[in-house]
Amino acid sequence: MSHPAKDPRSGSEGAATAQGASDGDLVMTFVLQHVASASLIALIFLCVAWELWLAPIRPGGSWLVLKALPLLAPLMGVLKGRRYTYQWSPMLVLAYFSEGVVRAWSDQGLSAWLAGAEVVLSVVFFFAAIYYAKLSAPSRQAR
Repeated sequence: MSHPAKDPRSGSEGAATAQGASDGDLVMTFVLQHVASASLIALIFLCVAWELWLAPIRPGGSWLVLKALPLLAPLMGVLKGRRYTYQWSPMLVLAYFSEGVVRAWSDQGLSAWLAGAEVVLSVVFFFAAIYYAKLSAPSRQAR
């Protein structure tokens, strides 16, 4: 008897074949999970590097580096593929999108470019997380 495939979303073996999820959905959720994870980690590193070394508000770094702390809250859930985390974390990232837009418009030089990178990373995470949550919905698995 062959062993059923492991479902990357739930961590349970055979869930993908028992629930009838298509192979395309499994591949897409795998890709979306990795894109969301990479963009979230990159956003964390960008926030820390920006405020400590690259273009801090004050020379030597600033307390604004603490803005990276809220991004640590969804990190483990995103890395583990927990659907609930993918449902609420895009709302958190909208704050970073807003900050990036404001600072891209108001700052100059390197800081404006870093703000643009923050906007791009937050948009990538937002859409990857939203579509991961959509494709991993239990109603989609029943098809």
